[in-house]
Amino acid sequence: MRPHISAEDGRLTMGGVDLVALADEFGTPLYVMDEDRIRQRYREFRDAFQSLYPRVRICYACKANTSLAVLHILRQEGAGADILSEGELFLVNEAGIPPESVIFTGNNKTDRELEAALDAGVTINLDAVHEMERLEGICRARGMTARVSFRVNPAVDPGTHPHLSTGLRESKFGIPEEEVLEAYRRAAAADGLEVAGIHMHIGSQITSTSPYEEACSRLMDLVGMLKQELDVELEFVDLGGGVGIRYREDEPYITPGQLAGAVVPIIRDKLSEYGLEEPELYLEPGRFIVGDAGVMLTRVSTIKATPYKKFIGTDAGFHVLARPLIYGSYHEVVVASRADAPPEEVVDIAGNVCESGDILARDRRVPAIRPGDVLAFLDAGAYGFIMASQYNSRPRPAEVLVHAGGYDLIREREGFEDLLRHQRVPERLREVR
Repeated sequence: MRPHISAEDGRLTMGGVDLVALADEFGTPLYVMDEDRIRQRYREFRDAFQSLYPRVRICYACKANTSLAVLHILRQEGAGADILSEGELFLVNEAGIPPESVIFTGNNKTDRELEAALDAGVTINLDAVHEMERLEGICRARGMTARVSFRVNPAVDPGTHPHLSTGLRESKFGIPEEEVLEAYRRAAAADGLEVAGIHMHIGSQITSTSPYEEACSRLMDLVGMLKQELDVELEFVDLGGGVGIRYREDEPYITPGQLAGAVVPIIRDKLSEYGLEEPELYLEPGRFIVGDAGVMLTRVSTIKATPYKKFIGTDAGFHVLARPLIYGSYHEVVVASRADAPPEEVVDIAGNVCESGDILARDRRVPAIRPGDVLAFLDAGAYGFIMASQYNSRPRPAEVLVHAGGYDLIREREGFEDLLRHQRVPERLREVR
């Protein structure tokens, strides 16, 4: 299982709470998050880096999970936030995360988003020279100053799924290395821009320190060149996020301690080589903090045996858990209502969306499954509910937070009325013909 998940009297528990009982009380599909696990994983990441480099700021990557309760947990822990949209800016403000601890890193920002970030006083991480030019114009028109950094594309292959690789040379993200000095030169001379830092993010679900080491070395060389050629010394260096978690027992993974041990010596060597003062170090973990803190519960509705496959049909599909369809991702599946039963058969677990690709798990060895059984998809706390939709006109599920043997409903289940919310029908269309 996982350190915070166990089987007690044949029933799956998380945070000391019976997950089948939660499914019975709140219905399925259902997302469940473990507050104590979130706190533990945040502290593990923070402490690993602070033990080697005291000037560290952890900016939680909000896109992994923006549930307001999760944001409040991390605000209590002292986390900042890495945000990608005006909506995420709204949510971190609602959670009370201080603006000085927020970095806005979305690509293709609209003028409205730039204006909102400027008004909020967060650091704006520029993804393109054209974005800088637009922000400069906004600052000039308003007589305001924006605190900025640039996202650099270090052209490093992170060795992950192509859809999760953001630091490749051909990626849409960031400014190419060869254009970085000119971008900073222009920003330093611009009215209304205060150059504060530099940023990279090479990908997600990374399971080796090697890509980080290569990218960090390149980034720190740019930091040194900025000082030598432009006399720009930065307040912070942001290494982004992307640290993977173990979805399968046989998967490789890296710990925060291993990552810190790999990149901090590179940073210190480069600071010494270029004669630089020690900048603040930003990290942006998301999946690592919330990934294994969440499970998705679904109930078996249909069992279909064909000459070729046995399908276990559930009341959740890719509208609830999209990762298997988008990335071919693996989630461990446990029969929560008989968690200690031995496997007896190989099945595909199928969702209820009318699409042939809606298979949540393929060729899984499971106990003999019966209608009404509750299945738990583990490690669903990151990119789980946040990617859910109302496709096939199915309302989105509820969310529950467990803590020290108790639990709270943190998001109500949508109803059919939510399918109508914000829709308007012209009166002429209501006429009977």
